Amino acid sequence: MSAIYILWLRELKRYLRSRVQIVVSLGQPALYLVALGFGFGPVFAKAGAGSYLQFIAPGVMGMTVLFSSVFSGIAMLWDRQFGFLKETLVAPVPRLYIMLGRTLGGATVAMIQGVLILLVCLIAGFRPQHWISVPFAFVFVAMIAIVFAALGTTIGSVIKDMQGFQLIMNFLVMPIFFLSGALYPLSHLPLALSIVTRMDPLSHGVDGLRGALIGTWRFGFILDIGLLGTMAAVFLGTGAYLFSRIEV
Repeated sequence: MSAIYILWLRELKRYLRSRVQIVVSLGQPALYLVALGFGFGPVFAKAGAGSYLQFIAPGVMGMTVLFSSVFSGIAMLWDRQFGFLKETLVAPVPRLYIMLGRTLGGATVAMIQGVLILLVCLIAGFRPQHWISVPFAFVFVAMIAIVFAALGTTIGSVIKDMQGFQLIMNFLVMPIFFLSGALYPLSHLPLALSIVTRMDPLSHGVDGLRGALIGTWRFGFILDIGLLGTMAAVFLGTGAYLFSRIEV
C-alpha cells in the first residue's frame, strides 16, 4: 500500500511545483464561465430559465475536473519516454498498486483544480443554494475525477506516443464534454441524442453537481452516483488489466 501513497504523493508534488500549470489550467474554464456565463445570460433569462451563470458554473467545474483528470494520463507517456515508467514497473510491488497510485494522484490534482475553479465561480457571482451542500458537491467532484483519471490511465497504458494520445483524447473528451449538458439543458433533446447523453458519465457528474449546488436534478441522486460508481469500477478494472500488460 505504501507504493500507492508514494505514487499519489509524486503526482501531487509534480502538480504543485508547476505554478504556471496551475494558473494556465484555469484559463479555459474561466473563459467559458465569463464569456458564456455573461454573454448568454440575458438570452437564458428571457427564456425564463433563470440565471445562466448559476446554471453553467457546475458545468464548468465538471469540465475542469474532466480535462485535468483525463490528461493526467499524459504523464505516463512522459514517464515512458524518459525511462521513469520502466524503473517503476520493475519495482517489487504489484502493478495494480502502481496503477492505483497514479490514478488517485491524477484524481487528487483534478479535485484541487475543482476547488480553484469553484473559487473563480464565486468571484464571478455564482452562489450555491445552500452553503452546507458544498462538501456534498465534492463527492461528485471526486467521482468524476476518479472515473476520468482511470480512463486516462487506461488509454495511457496502450498508447505509446503523444500524437496518438492527443488524437484519442480529442475524439473522446470533446464529445464527452459537449454531450454532458455542461453548457445547455438536456431537456427536449431528440431521442437518439437523449440516449447518448444518458450514457455519458460526465452528464451524471454535472447533474450531481447541479443538484448539490443549485438544487436542480435531472437524473436523480441514485442514478447519478450509481452510474459514476459503476463506470469507476469498470475503468479501474480495465486500466489495471491493461497496465499489467505493459512490457518493461
